[in-house]
Amino acid sequence: MDQTSSYPVELYIYDLSRGMARQLSPLMLGRELDGIWHTGIVVHGKEFFFMAEGIHNCRPGGTTMGQPDAILGLGSTEVPEDLFMEYLASLEESTYRCGTYNLFEHNCNTFSNEVAQFLTGQTIPPNITDLPSEVLSTPFGQALRPILDSVAINPGGNNITGQR
Repeated sequence: MDQTSSYPVELYIYDLSRGMARQLSPLMLGRELDGIWHTGIVVHGKEFFFMAEGIHNCRPGGTTMGQPDAILGLGSTEVPEDLFMEYLASLEESTYRCGTYNLFEHNCNTFSNEVAQFLTGQTIPPNITDLPSEVLSTPFGQALRPILDSVAINPGGNNITGQR
């Protein structure tokens, strides 16, 4: 009889602003933001995330941002590690290649959302995925867009394919 293993899947959530978004957003955007979110998916003992140089991983909570501000359980997966790594390698060859990162449209949160759906069938919270459009819907967000479009988040870690 074939035994299927189940592996927990978690979303690690980091506030890149370290609390400043909550303080400054009412003045700058006219509404309060809880944070500026970076996320990573934790499964098979590693944290996986997307940045300008592609898909990376590290030990859970091992990014340069330190410990996450929140950890959200997304359920579990039956996808074994070798198949998951093949899936990530195919994503890095296509959708999440080095140089395809965009702070507003193609970022760590879009990656986490896609991977969460692959592993568990669940999406990550909409307050995280909707944040870019929320910011861009304000006059200040529109004014900052040309500057912010050039921003790439680099939390460290190792490239999954070993390439840079």
